[in-house]
Amino acid sequence: MSAVAVIRRTGLLAAALGTLVLGGAAHAQTPVKFTLDWKFEGPAAPFTVAIDKGYFKAEGLDVTIDTAGGSLEPLNRLASGTYDIGFGDINSLIKFRDANPGTPIKAIFMVYNKPPFSIVGRKSRGVTKPKDLEGKKLGAPAPDGAYAQWKIFTQANGIDASKVTIENVGFPVREPMLAAGQVDAITGFSFSSYINLKDRGVPADDITVLLMADYGVNLYGNAIIVNPKFAAEKPEVVKKFLAAFLKGLKETVKSPDTAVDSVIKRNDVAKKPVELERLKMALKDNIVTPEVKANGYGGVDAARLDKSIDQIALTYEFKNPKPKATDVFDASFLPSAADRKM
Repeated sequence: MSAVAVIRRTGLLAAALGTLVLGGAAHAQTPVKFTLDWKFEGPAAPFTVAIDKGYFKAEGLDVTIDTAGGSLEPLNRLASGTYDIGFGDINSLIKFRDANPGTPIKAIFMVYNKPPFSIVGRKSRGVTKPKDLEGKKLGAPAPDGAYAQWKIFTQANGIDASKVTIENVGFPVREPMLAAGQVDAITGFSFSSYINLKDRGVPADDITVLLMADYGVNLYGNAIIVNPKFAAEKPEVVKKFLAAFLKGLKETVKSPDTAVDSVIKRNDVAKKPVELERLKMALKDNIVTPEVKANGYGGVDAARLDKSIDQIALTYEFKNPKPKATDVFDASFLPSAADRKM
């Protein structure tokens, strides 16, 4: 083979290798650290489905998902920059931003259009309506998102809070204490506490679920939240994350019976019937609401969010000027309105 032929062949080989290297770089996955607000339970399915169905991967994202210990933990994780995107309570976010003005984390996709904040009691303990809590013992974990709305709930329902004994309990013992009669009621997310009590053998007809949204607490619930530095540096990645999540959400709504399997395989102690009921309860009561059916997934009504901030201000003293809806919710990363329609 002539020297010219060798050089030509070597050049072609180098070009081919260069194309492969560049192609590999073009298809490199962008890492995204995501935090839930709680364990791998039924309502987490839209996120895990988006991973298992390859929706994130198709958008060029390598998403890792971790559990958390309650509504406040994702906010701290995002504010510190240890996580990029997370899932947490927008009302806790509003207070967190006020207390930490140097960390302006924002919500970017509303998931729980109607929050699952609730008081869960037992009829056999004399709890069937809000005023029944007077003279009773309420088990409430300090970092619980539902307990954070307790002052609003008492004010909206004319409850004399001084007549309610609050016992600070841990999340793991909350439902067991109510099941054992050590407390008369607890604060919690409706689909968590109700299902957990049933699973512990408490008869369904002995459980009272007072969904705060039905008793004067006019708030939004959990949303997808983003670290501001990450959003500023990688806005297209944030948009791709929401596009993939939306596919996972729609798939979950369409087929909850199969979607829940993606959660079960990540939780060794989870039982499919329990988590499926939990997921269906969340879809029906919190995610697929009349407002979502009319307007689509993900967005908020600015006037409604402003009113919810006003309600928060009734029991929380803002240290800084009271925020507007646009201060806490950024709609610029949302998929198109057409894509978000049910």
